Amino acid sequence: MPPLPKAAGCGNPIRWVFDSCSDCDTCRFLMDESCLMFPELFRLYDRSCEKRQQPDDAALRRLTDLCTFCGLCPCPDIRTGILNAKAAYVRQEGLSLDARLLSDVQRIGLLCGLAPSLLQRLRKGLIENALKSRIGIDPNRRLPPIPSRHFFSWAKREGLDRPVDHSPKVAYFAGCTAGYFFPEIAMSAVAVLQRSGIAVHVPEQQCCGMPLLLEGDQTTALKRMQFNLNTLLGLVRLGYTPVCSCPTCGYVLKVLLQQGACYSELYQRHIQAGTNEILVPDRQPGKSGFVSLKKSMYENILIDDGLFSVLDPVGRMELAAQVEDVGEYLLGRISENDPASGTCLPHRRMVYFAPCHQREQGIGSPYETLLSRIPGLSILRVGGAMDCCGMGGSLGFKQGFSERSIALGERLFADIQKTAPDAIVTDCISCRLQFEHTLPYPVFHPLQVLAITTESPPSKNSG
Repeated sequence: MPPLPKAAGCGNPIRWVFDSCSDCDTCRFLMDESCLMFPELFRLYDRSCEKRQQPDDAALRRLTDLCTFCGLCPCPDIRTGILNAKAAYVRQEGLSLDARLLSDVQRIGLLCGLAPSLLQRLRKGLIENALKSRIGIDPNRRLPPIPSRHFFSWAKREGLDRPVDHSPKVAYFAGCTAGYFFPEIAMSAVAVLQRSGIAVHVPEQQCCGMPLLLEGDQTTALKRMQFNLNTLLGLVRLGYTPVCSCPTCGYVLKVLLQQGACYSELYQRHIQAGTNEILVPDRQPGKSGFVSLKKSMYENILIDDGLFSVLDPVGRMELAAQVEDVGEYLLGRISENDPASGTCLPHRRMVYFAPCHQREQGIGSPYETLLSRIPGLSILRVGGAMDCCGMGGSLGFKQGFSERSIALGERLFADIQKTAPDAIVTDCISCRLQFEHTLPYPVFHPLQVLAITTESPPSKNSG
């Protein structure tokens, strides 16, 4: 089949992604079962080749609605291109009310915290159905619970909002879903960290930005990311290690935020690159330092012109190097010989799924290792390198997307059912919501399981 002629001009924001990906067949096969967007992109390409004409703008526009930004595709430029396209469409068309509400998890959480008991009562029956219909939520989806008290108010009551004066110490970035809707997860993180002799500070924080980026609200996302960048960098310079229990928050802060930053002139001056070279961090396993490239060959290719280029590139690189997942942090500090009790565990046979955004951080599987040390607990890893639950955060709640998101995870769901576990363990709350919707097993965050071995409740920080 002859190649499709390239489109003249770049009027459609997603056109660059379409042209780039259709020149490469890698994701035609790599992502055929774990993605909705790439199969549709290649279907459009094949059909267009047959007709010898480019797909129309409406067909290309629909591609952006199919990307959950799982991060499993191999090209960071393509991922950023999709986010840029989403933002461009919002600038052209505006942001619908349902997209605005679904993407602003922070605002929803704050509002729910004002009158949780009343809202929980109002949600029942016809009112909840009407709410779902109004903001485009699939009627079969169960909404997250509204807790009586969110984590951030609990943390303030416990004194965790105050600085601490002894080390080791962490600045805990809880994220919106654990912070506002599943406080038991964030409280478990505090319990396990404190049990390990680590002082915990919960700083003022805003949404990591991912839900907003998925709907194209780039303006709000960048404001909140700038706030978090300033706050966490300030704490790093005071000796804190920033830690996350949400893999998506960790992925944003450790992986996404730094993309392209090392190519900026400001960063190159910061690391004292030579006049005729571009120094690029060596990403090979076990390697450190930089790889030197000829500036004359790459200066027009390797540039910091992506989604986050308006944010300080030196700060982006510095923060990304310091943030750790809570599991990653604990694994480096808890001795294998530390006593752990499994006597209180209500479930003895569990399966563990490492979410996409955790795998994309390249940190191995710290929770699987930590859980395997608990006496009497059988923990089995499920899911391969390309398996995804399909939820996509708030996207999985949407009418017209919910059923397709479930179809993405069917292979993973079948693997879990084959093991017939007592419970499922995963670090991602989106995965948790998907598993609870599709499978009959209770679902826990690994920190909840680890917290059961904590003999005493979390104590207040001193200082």
